[in-house]
Amino acid sequence: MSHKINPEQDNTLVEIGRIIHEDSYKREKKEISLEGMKIDLIKKEDGKYVICEIKKSSRFELSARMQLAYMLYKLKNEGIMAQGEVLFPKEKKKIEVLLTNALEMELENAITNIQCIRDSKQPPTPQKTKYCTKCAYYYFCWS
Repeated sequence: MSHKINPEQDNTLVEIGRIIHEDSYKREKKEISLEGMKIDLIKKEDGKYVICEIKKSSRFELSARMQLAYMLYKLKNEGIMAQGEVLFPKEKKKIEVLLTNALEMELENAITNIQCIRDSKQPPTPQKTKYCTKCAYYYFCWS
């Protein structure tokens, strides 16, 4: 999204994710847009903010965890301390995400790598994976 390239909004999986997001956790405060991120759900528990990311399935748990860690990192840099949860409503599963020093270092390394790719004169050569056919960026890479 760095170069204003967004996923295909009529992609079936994007639509399914949108429906799951809308139908789940109806009593909670949802979708808060901040600079460079969109928080799916926010709640306050025991006086602490809990930032939640809603996902369709736990299949991509690591990327969901890193996405949420990035949000926690950005909030921390703005002076807002929070913890996180990745929610998988269809699986009735929840994963807690805390921004530890180790996770923060891993995230900073990922950010550095992403910035190197973003700042390159040429995009990396696309490599087909098993995920490509369902990806909302498919036509961007392969057209």
